[in-house]
Amino acid sequence: MNNLTHRKARIADLPRLIELLLEDELGSTRESKSAAVHENYIKAFYKIDSDPNQYLMVIENDDEIIGTCHLTIMPSLTFIGSTRMQIEAVRVAGKYRGQKIGSWMFNQAISYAKENDVSIVQLTTNKKRPKAKHFYEKLGFEASHEGMKLYLEQVA
Repeated sequence: MNNLTHRKARIADLPRLIELLLEDELGSTRESKSAAVHENYIKAFYKIDSDPNQYLMVIENDDEIIGTCHLTIMPSLTFIGSTRMQIEAVRVAGKYRGQKIGSWMFNQAISYAKENDVSIVQLTTNKKRPKAKHFYEKLGFEASHEGMKLYLEQVA
């Protein structure tokens, strides 16, 4: 894995990114398995891509996309006007897990945070993913808060 690089996602990457989401045990139950890319993914991609506070990171080994994560920079009034970065949708292709790619990806994400004057990096992980929680704790993250969600009905 000496040829790892990261870059901003492009629209042409969308089918592969959806594949990575589907590989996940939870994602397999909530993502679209359709051969055609669902229009909601395309709309979401363009919203993310046009927002300067968003970085949809693609991890490549040579020219193969093997991982992704979504970084969001969030200015805040709390902590004396600090800036936070939220990390979401962390995925590494199944055949590449256990090869330190996730650690490499997080090092890149944290470097990106530092470049953007971020003082707090935060993430959430589903309680059904104890391995992910352990991985994040090994990276130095602390389970300091209890996350909550309210799912709103989508209007078509």
